[in-house]
Amino acid sequence: MRYREIMITLLIAVLVAAAAPAALGETISREQLKGLDEQVQEIKSEVLAIAVELNQLEERLLFPSNTQLALFVSVPAGSKFRLDSVQILMDGKPEARHIYSFKELEALQKGGVQHIYTGNVRSGDHDLQVAAAGKSGGSPFSLEEHFKVTKAVGPKFVEISLSPSHIAVKDE
Repeated sequence: MRYREIMITLLIAVLVAAAAPAALGETISREQLKGLDEQVQEIKSEVLAIAVELNQLEERLLFPSNTQLALFVSVPAGSKFRLDSVQILMDGKPEARHIYSFKELEALQKGGVQHIYTGNVRSGDHDLQVAAAGKSGGSPFSLEEHFKVTKAVGPKFVEISLSPSHIAVKDE
């Protein structure tokens, strides 16, 4: 978040510098104002581009690819059950929890996949605990299952497929 402070400070400095001639009592023509406005817009664009680069750098630093684990949630396409919530624990530690809206559930039922978690995990075996709750055929259901996920060097992607009767994990 430090880069946002830098960007705001930079923008304020430019605006103060632009306003300095007016503060000194000099008259500014319309052309000068137009030119100044264009410069401010250019600087804003540059600041936004730098912010994007900083976001990308921050993500690479926080989640290096050799320790990265990403978890995704899906349901079988065309499923008619209502998924209310999912909770994920990794090695007994809560990592992700989500309560689904109607639109999110509808997207999942049409074949969508939700990116629910990205984090750093050391290499080796890890206990993945997945709990899901919802309704199927008017009856509530609650499932909880444990899986072993083996993390090697390099990024790891795991898909968690949910249905009212079971939870499956595709470990790539």
